[in-house]
Amino acid sequence: MAFNSILFKEKDQKVFLNDNFMYNDKEPEFFNDLNLDYFIEELVKHKEKYNLKEFFYRPLCDKETIIFRQEIMKDLEVNDELFKKIKDFAHIIFDAVKNVEMVIKYLKETEEKHKNYLEKGRFLNSFIVYHENIKNFEELFHKFNLKSEGLTEFKSFLSNYVRSNNFADLLSEAKTLHEELTKLKYCMLIKDNCIKVRKYENEEDYTIEVEKIFEKFRDQETKDYRKTFTEEPFAEHVEVAVLNLVAKLYPKTFIKLDEFYENNKYFVQEILARFSREIQFYISYLEYIKKLKDFGLNFSYPEIVTDTKEIYGYECFDIVLASKLINQEKIIITNDFYLKKEERIIVVSGPNQGGKTTFAKMFGQLHFLASLGFPIPSRKARLFLYDKILTHFEREEKVQSLQGKLQSDLVRMKKIIDNSTQNSIIIINEFLSSTALKDAISIGKKIMDTLIKKDVLGIWVTFLDELSSYSEKIVSMVSTVDPNNPVKRTFKIIRKPADGLAYAMHIAQQYGLTYEILKEKIIS
Repeated sequence: MAFNSILFKEKDQKVFLNDNFMYNDKEPEFFNDLNLDYFIEELVKHKEKYNLKEFFYRPLCDKETIIFRQEIMKDLEVNDELFKKIKDFAHIIFDAVKNVEMVIKYLKETEEKHKNYLEKGRFLNSFIVYHENIKNFEELFHKFNLKSEGLTEFKSFLSNYVRSNNFADLLSEAKTLHEELTKLKYCMLIKDNCIKVRKYENEEDYTIEVEKIFEKFRDQETKDYRKTFTEEPFAEHVEVAVLNLVAKLYPKTFIKLDEFYENNKYFVQEILARFSREIQFYISYLEYIKKLKDFGLNFSYPEIVTDTKEIYGYECFDIVLASKLINQEKIIITNDFYLKKEERIIVVSGPNQGGKTTFAKMFGQLHFLASLGFPIPSRKARLFLYDKILTHFEREEKVQSLQGKLQSDLVRMKKIIDNSTQNSIIIINEFLSSTALKDAISIGKKIMDTLIKKDVLGIWVTFLDELSSYSEKIVSMVSTVDPNNPVKRTFKIIRKPADGLAYAMHIAQQYGLTYEILKEKIIS
């Protein structure tokens, strides 16, 4: 198979999720609810030039492509030297490509007015840097024992490219021309606003004599007061004009430069240019999770299943929250879950501020990251290959809306149900909190009937304990507290029947009667 992309096995393979609903180059709707918008921003920070976001907006529906990416990740993850060399190589190639694109664009805009040998010289330098780095990296690449199909095929492609006659001949031609240009000597006579250029006629070079005279005054190393500029401080139009005069003195050499530019200005290898950008998809994620792994947290490559909904995840955690807690030097609590046989929906109940919403977000994050081919925050996991993630989280009620909160929530829920399939994942958080208990239970059961009938996988965080035992397809999980101190949350979510306290806690919170609120009022 000919190599084409480090992200996909085949060029025209349809590996993306349903584009007609929500997966396109725009941020998916569920990102905000699962904190994935913040996660992606952190992931691509300092990598804006690569324009990576669109890669993260396109989960895969093809199991083979997910495994293809997982194997590449493993190669990069287990070999620090390989990771560093590929990162450096991709950075150099990407920058060389961008520099050449800028030169070509600039010359296209200015060549009608005058020759610009300054830019063509930069083009020649970029050409040599580009090819030299490819050559050097190809030689280095052979020392690594690669196991992934993607990187192995890229290595094969690179070897064939470097060993081609065209590659070697062009690099030799570029170096010869560069050497010829560097050997050109000329003199500039500057008087007032006039610059005259003529050939160098073996005049004495006083540079060596001046340095020799002042050398005897140097008795020790001195501080270097030279300033390094972030950009070259030149009067570019003057340099261009001078080089045009030099070209008249050495026309044959500069004609060669003109011809080399015209014949090779589109020298960039398209596949290499694509690789230098696409590999950042892997690099950015591995760099992000490094601090989490160094902290002692587990990451694993999940088993991806399509023919069963018996899924599990052990020692899992919310990747966004964990990153924040590490910065604050706080402990990260992990949680487990599993669904067996006909179980489909996890109903999570328990006291407020006990980690229920975080658990729901974690469930969605795990499936999303797995669908991109990433190692996920867990010790071990098996996850279902979904077609859509649909979420219903609390929204602020819009004043200008003519709908009440309940009606608005129900309209949103209907849209989610209508757009779901048996392969969808639905995550519901604190739904029906604005209505009376009896009505909430009645509406909740009807919605649950629909979800069960559709056979979707899902999480429902609720204070309605009645939903947790409504069907054999429902699993009850409860956020726990310290048995010696019921006010203290453990943030552990465990499989057990609902304890009947969730709604009481909801009411107490609503009317400001929780222990924390009362204690604060008494103290103040």
